[in-house]
Amino acid sequence: MADNRKLGQRELQVVQFVAWGASQKEIADELGISCRTVDNTVRHAKEKLGLQKSTELAAWWFCTTFGISFQLSPLRRKILAVCLALLFLLGELVTHQNFCRVIIRRIRIECRIYNRKDLE
Repeated sequence: MADNRKLGQRELQVVQFVAWGASQKEIADELGISCRTVDNTVRHAKEKLGLQKSTELAAWWFCTTFGISFQLSPLRRKILAVCLALLFLLGELVTHQNFCRVIIRRIRIECRIYNRKDLE
């Protein structure tokens, strides 16, 4: 298994955003770089670590950040992934009590924009 020393500082930043589920456009806006640069950085990071998919890259980041062995059996990986997902969701629900309201507002805004286009 590769370690953090193999990746550069920018690669680690981009991998962290990928691990938390940010899109390439969101990463590019946050770091002030182009979407193409984000794509290249993700591709190079996967090559350096010998990974195939972005989900593997996200799993690698979480495992190395939280000191979990990346060489777990498939069953243990699934159990650990479910536990981490539940922990993450619980934290999101506790810290963002008005989460549902935000989503409802987004849907209304999207509907209004859609209706305006139909009128034109």
